[in-house]
Amino acid sequence: MDRKLPPAFEINPSVAQALDLGLPVVALESTVITHGLPYPENINLAEDMEYQVRDHGATPATIGVIEGRVRIGLTVSEMELLAGAGQGLWKISPRDFAPAIARMVSGGTTVAGTLFAAHLAGIRVFATGGIGGVHYELNPRRKGAFDISADLPALARTPLIVVCAGAKAILDLNATLEYLETWGVPVVGYQTDDFPAFYCRRSGLKTSARADTPDEVVFLARTHWELGLHSAVLVVVPPPEDVALSSEEVKKAVQAALKLAQAEKVSGKEVTPFLLKKVSELTEGDSLRANLGLLLNNAAVAAQIARALVRIERQAQA
Repeated sequence: MDRKLPPAFEINPSVAQALDLGLPVVALESTVITHGLPYPENINLAEDMEYQVRDHGATPATIGVIEGRVRIGLTVSEMELLAGAGQGLWKISPRDFAPAIARMVSGGTTVAGTLFAAHLAGIRVFATGGIGGVHYELNPRRKGAFDISADLPALARTPLIVVCAGAKAILDLNATLEYLETWGVPVVGYQTDDFPAFYCRRSGLKTSARADTPDEVVFLARTHWELGLHSAVLVVVPPPEDVALSSEEVKKAVQAALKLAQAEKVSGKEVTPFLLKKVSELTEGDSLRANLGLLLNNAAVAAQIARALVRIERQAQA
């Protein structure tokens, strides 16, 4: 495969070989390692997600930044470095790549950052937990002003299949879906017509389409791109029933966490980790268990979709 990557980008040889051979590859983000979980839970999860991808027949490519080098396919030692480095790590979205490279810092890539790097490398399937979206306004003086995650415009312009459990439950889900609709991003319920709410299997909001098998996801995505559309196809997978929480439990915890964030004047990129931590505390760890369960499930589903994508494209070329 002919790739023209920026000088600071490096593809792990095993990932490069899989791409060159036309084998299924699944991109994974790394902010869950750097900002999502404490050590050693973060490294354990990162390794477990890669195991899920391999176990379902695809090559994992966890993406992160190590001393100014964008690594597409982190090694175990590089993941351990990010997992144990502490507070000096950056949270890297597309706007942060150039400063991170110039200053030779390390950090985890967000959904938007991972989308950018994965697309440059030629990876077409990406698994994450929950996407960012439209935040509830924490400052009552800023009427009409919205904190919108960089994930949403990245999804609108990057043609990957993105597997997630919906948007994070701390967000305004209705406004997030409206943004995705405005920018033409298909929201495909995987074996469901209901948009999952991250920790919960249902939000009461409807998806724009449904697919019940990996093949159906692939046919829908290929048709979307063949029409000349260039957005991601967002595949939303309900969390497994054995870890999913009730809507009422999550709603109470999120409302309490939002009040705490408002009282402490939390803003910017600190909002999401603050709220997720508070929700975990308020649910006595139940939300964390749900998060871990859905991440592993999404990795498995993404690998199945990546395999179907390779098989169907080979059949189309035969």
